[in-house]
Amino acid sequence: MFRLIKEDINCVFDRDPAAQSVFEVITTYPGFHALIIHRVAHYCWGRGFRWLGRFISHVGRWLTGIEIHPGAQIGQRFFIDHGMGVVIGETAVIGDDCTLYHGVTLGGTSWNKGKRHPTLLNGVVVGAGAKVLGPIEIGEGARIGSNSVVVKDVHADATVVGIPGRIIDREKKKTSKEREEIASKMGFNAYGATSDMPDPVAHAINHMLDHIHAMDKQLGDMKKVLNDSGLEYNEPDMPSLDDCEIKE
Repeated sequence: MFRLIKEDINCVFDRDPAAQSVFEVITTYPGFHALIIHRVAHYCWGRGFRWLGRFISHVGRWLTGIEIHPGAQIGQRFFIDHGMGVVIGETAVIGDDCTLYHGVTLGGTSWNKGKRHPTLLNGVVVGAGAKVLGPIEIGEGARIGSNSVVVKDVHADATVVGIPGRIIDREKKKTSKEREEIASKMGFNAYGATSDMPDPVAHAINHMLDHIHAMDKQLGDMKKVLNDSGLEYNEPDMPSLDDCEIKE
């Protein structure tokens, strides 16, 4: 038990740069408090003292704002950052080295008995406000984006975003060199701000950048054709983005 507590404390320093000392973690981190209370409640639940386990869990919810059913199985080095509003259901299974942020729900989609909550394998990270629902499996090292709703299995090392959750293929989401250059000159990187999230605004801006690059190329080609044909093109060149002053 003391070895588990030591690991729980050490993992806070690994995943929260704001942690200053062991004393601070022990006295001020609700995620740590909720986990310790859950381990006691889970022990009682497993020994057949179901009411006592539920009562201890209820006290933990009142103290921390984190609701973990005593029947939930949680592995080692589990970290809940901030924690308020986290709900973990009875048949949820969480592997080692997993991280949950505030507002996360590991919930069920059925009132039937039996397995009805998610299984998170080792190293899973679930972002703030995400809902992972049903008896599904989230593969090792997977990332669930903030406010996503996931109702299907997720393979290992995948990134899931959106409502409903969609798996993002990072290899297919690489920005073009031209797009990055134009965005950088304009003073922002819209695609980088949401590099793996299908945000409609970022999607529109990215297509606008592609369109600007295509127009620049066409204008340059047209000017060259005119000059080669003997027609003088006397209009001054358009100012480059480097010369434009962008007002905030």
